[in-house]
Amino acid sequence: MRKFKFFKNESREFPWLVPYSWEQRKLGEIAEIIGGGTPSTSIPAYWDGDIDWYAPAEMEGQRYAVKSVRTITEAGLKNSSARMLPAGKTILFTSRAGIGKMALLQRTAATNQGFQSIVLRDGFSAYFIYSMGSILKNKAEGIASGSTFLEISGKMLGNIDIMMPNRPEQEKIGTFFRALDDLITLHQRKYDKLSKIKKSMLEKLFPKNGSNVPEIRFAGFTDAWEQRRLGDVCDSFEYGLNAAAKEFDGINKYIRITDIDDSTHVFLKTDITSPDTDMSHADRYKLQDRDIVFARTGASVGKTYLYDNKDGIVYFAGFLIRAKVKKEHCSEFVFQATLSDGYSRYIAVTSQRSGQPGVNASEYQEWEFFVPKISAEQQKIGAFFRSLDRLITLHQRELEKLKKIKQSCLEKMFV
Repeated sequence: MRKFKFFKNESREFPWLVPYSWEQRKLGEIAEIIGGGTPSTSIPAYWDGDIDWYAPAEMEGQRYAVKSVRTITEAGLKNSSARMLPAGKTILFTSRAGIGKMALLQRTAATNQGFQSIVLRDGFSAYFIYSMGSILKNKAEGIASGSTFLEISGKMLGNIDIMMPNRPEQEKIGTFFRALDDLITLHQRKYDKLSKIKKSMLEKLFPKNGSNVPEIRFAGFTDAWEQRRLGDVCDSFEYGLNAAAKEFDGINKYIRITDIDDSTHVFLKTDITSPDTDMSHADRYKLQDRDIVFARTGASVGKTYLYDNKDGIVYFAGFLIRAKVKKEHCSEFVFQATLSDGYSRYIAVTSQRSGQPGVNASEYQEWEFFVPKISAEQQKIGAFFRSLDRLITLHQRELEKLKKIKQSCLEKMFV
């Protein structure tokens, strides 16, 4: 076994880690690699028993394997190459059709032949090995073979070299990443829950199925809504600036279709650019309060963004159309209406072209939707969704931040 000095005594980056050498080990030295199998599907007695039996598709997005979709019987286990895997020390590892998906087994189970599961010997931390999943995945993919699809055998997986610290350090690293993963899971669940709430409220706060009133109303509002064209509630529809993007100049931001988040519809700040043009002639393309931009072509046709003053000075690009919402209407309400099912159906039908899907300014103006007669009701609905969107964006950003922290720590805490 080769020894490598990983942490130097003078390092202060992770002071709670002990500065011992890490050893190079074969994965097969610290774990038994166990494959799986499938009982005959033509024999009912082999199925629907008490033994969990996993398939690779069940690993998607899972950290823990708690309950399988299908189960097998003792007879099914005995009459197949499937083997029982112990809970607490087994890491399920997919070996084909998406190599390297992993989950920590929480109760005794078996798998089909799409796995080469890692059953750790005594003295090794399961969460430490699970946390180095990206390393194992990359190495496994690099040596996988197959003419129909790539696959890695148990022997090949067992021969992969990994770097291992002593048990106390394994436990500390595993505990750190478990806590980080718990935080990520918490924010992911909150984000998912809020997204579902929003989807439900969009259905309930906007009329549907030909009705002229929504299912839910704010107190004090009873009047029927009016059907209006988007062109009736907006002053103008203008095409964007025909200019390439350049490195951000620190002041002037450039919004393109790809700069609008697909789920939250906020202006993404990950890759800010500026228009590559003479800015003295670009003032007409600067977004202002009450402006909504619409994607007019491509796979994202129909995607919308409501300008927010907090985004600073923003110019909109040529594949976007800017609509200016009239002062007597609530721009937030109109924007939220573009996230409704009725809007999606209109875009799906109207955008059909012989080539790229697209919707032009005239077609956007013709979209019809129901609008409250009383401006105050528009304001109430707009304010409700604005608050909900801020919560969703908050959890999304926290998620992104935590994932970046995790990625950085994975790069710095593993050899």
